[in-house]
Amino acid sequence: MPVFTEHAAASRELRVLPSFAPPLPRLTSTTPQTDKYEVLIVGAGPAGLMMELLLARYGLSDDSLLCIDAKSTTLKSGQADGVQPRTLETLKSLGLADEILCEGCQMWQVAFWNPSEDKEKIIERTSIIPDVAAPSRYPFEVTIHQGRIERILETDLLRYSKRGVQRNTKLLDVRMDEDGDAEYPVVAEIETDGQTRTVRSKFLIGADGAHSVVRRKMGLKLEGESSDHIWGVVDLVVDTDFPDIRRRCAIHSPAGSVMVIPRERIATGEYLTRLYVQVPGDVAHGDDLDLASGTGTPVVDARARRSQVTEKTIFDNAAAAFAPYYIRPKSDGAVDWWAAYQIGQRVTDRFSVKDSRGINRVFIAGDACHTHSPKAGQGMNVSMMDSYNLAWKLAYFINGLTPDGPNDILDTYHQERHTIAQQLIEFDKAFSSMFSGKIGPAEDGVDGLTHDEFMEVFRRGNGFTSGCGVEYPENMTVDRSSTENPIRGTDFLSGILYPGRRLLNVRLVRHADGYRRDIQDDFTSTGRFRILCLTSSDLLDPTGISAQALKALSQTIARFPASLLEQVVVHPRLPRDFMWNDIPREVKQHSEMSFYSGYEMDDVYGIYGVDPEKGALAIVRPDGYIGVIASLADISRADRYLETLIRTVQVDL
Repeated sequence: MPVFTEHAAASRELRVLPSFAPPLPRLTSTTPQTDKYEVLIVGAGPAGLMMELLLARYGLSDDSLLCIDAKSTTLKSGQADGVQPRTLETLKSLGLADEILCEGCQMWQVAFWNPSEDKEKIIERTSIIPDVAAPSRYPFEVTIHQGRIERILETDLLRYSKRGVQRNTKLLDVRMDEDGDAEYPVVAEIETDGQTRTVRSKFLIGADGAHSVVRRKMGLKLEGESSDHIWGVVDLVVDTDFPDIRRRCAIHSPAGSVMVIPRERIATGEYLTRLYVQVPGDVAHGDDLDLASGTGTPVVDARARRSQVTEKTIFDNAAAAFAPYYIRPKSDGAVDWWAAYQIGQRVTDRFSVKDSRGINRVFIAGDACHTHSPKAGQGMNVSMMDSYNLAWKLAYFINGLTPDGPNDILDTYHQERHTIAQQLIEFDKAFSSMFSGKIGPAEDGVDGLTHDEFMEVFRRGNGFTSGCGVEYPENMTVDRSSTENPIRGTDFLSGILYPGRRLLNVRLVRHADGYRRDIQDDFTSTGRFRILCLTSSDLLDPTGISAQALKALSQTIARFPASLLEQVVVHPRLPRDFMWNDIPREVKQHSEMSFYSGYEMDDVYGIYGVDPEKGALAIVRPDGYIGVIASLADISRADRYLETLIRTVQVDL
């Protein structure tokens, strides 16, 4: 016989289910239609999977969202393997970083090896430096196979989508047809297992790689150039006496250049290593004859020289560059994958195509719009960041969350990501050229490239390659027009708040329960804008500027769709201890579990460049980049910024 009475709410089942990202509010209606989708994504590599996952998390259903890929599975071998610090921060904001952090290879250091003055040594280590110099929550790179990243993204996608990726499906043709249906003007012909059908969409994303069908059909072109440098790349379990094989290494030897990238542990318990090996031009000199064809035609095309590279070519050149150390595959079957490539840098002049009304309808992302060498470790990272930039803007437009009338939020995708692609191309061009050169004094007959010059290029590019130094240009989502800047300092890479830069992670103590927390964990990738209010030291004064600002911000939050704005509040050192009833009620109302001390762990105000006596306000975009900064006395500036991007649902209170 029971001795107690029990009651449980019907919602108790939610307690044992995995947590889900809440969908964005929707102010527009949609009716499922056969072969019509709001978004069609072509390609399920890192860029395409990231795009589909984000849009699904933001609330697009299988009736609205379709992603197709010609492959039958995720990638099995080769291609990208490096995950940069900013990408790790992004994956953490999606709750997807733990497996990568725990099971990938963390690269904390990079070693530089150069020709030795001692001819018997041949090469010697000249320095070891941190792999990532830019301040970051994760001050290291992680290497893990691209296919595993794709699997992690796709597994999470299946929590939001029953269909997931529609595989074995290739794009045959795509065109714009507004006369047939102006609301769904993008027409795509696709083929699945030999069966062809036509689908229409409001928007189409071409994430279908360097040979993009979408790019070609839309009349977009990759523009740039290729060098005559040929490199081989190989993944293998290695046998060597080289002392730094488990560090990232840049080796410049008299025999050529090699980059060593340590990789993750595999099922056998052994560890993979990736080698990028320079293949000298004498694989097939430009004045050699093409004996295979019998035509006697000079082989002047680097693609022809690349085709002559074999696995043996790569290892012979690697062995020469590692001398006097030996290096070889550990056993038969130790080589997982190899390839040869020609260094080239290309970027498309436009990342989107508009319809006759000026609405961007077709976008390209990832390798479809920029290609470069793999040595800077950017391909998979920049590709996913393209999607991370576009997804929230597209979701806002589709859900009717942007203001009525002409709205250019979709234009900012090209404005921001094309800028980054151009910077990537310029860096990769300089880095690849220098890495393909020889280290040594000019009198030795080489180009005169010094170790110090190479190191300077490496250091200067570190903020960019880590993703932590990305700075978006001014546009409607990045407002720098303020005449009164409450922020002190200009070292933006180290965390000084600046529109167009990401919000640097800092560690805080939560008031409600004393929890030690990373601030980025309050900026998860759910598509929400965040108001970061750094109050001044007058927080305990009911008539002070902090109290007035928090009251005004409460009214701001009420004017926009419910749940779309979240507020994080940080306070500096205050003159005395306090409880909830000692501070403005709006703090607990909007930020009970996101109200923090900004001095007990990190010096938040010092890192962000904020005067504790004055405080500051920052609006952070859904992708973690700062949109606008204002003083606590200028809440109207934040209001104007938000009104430009988000539809209001309530008049001023």
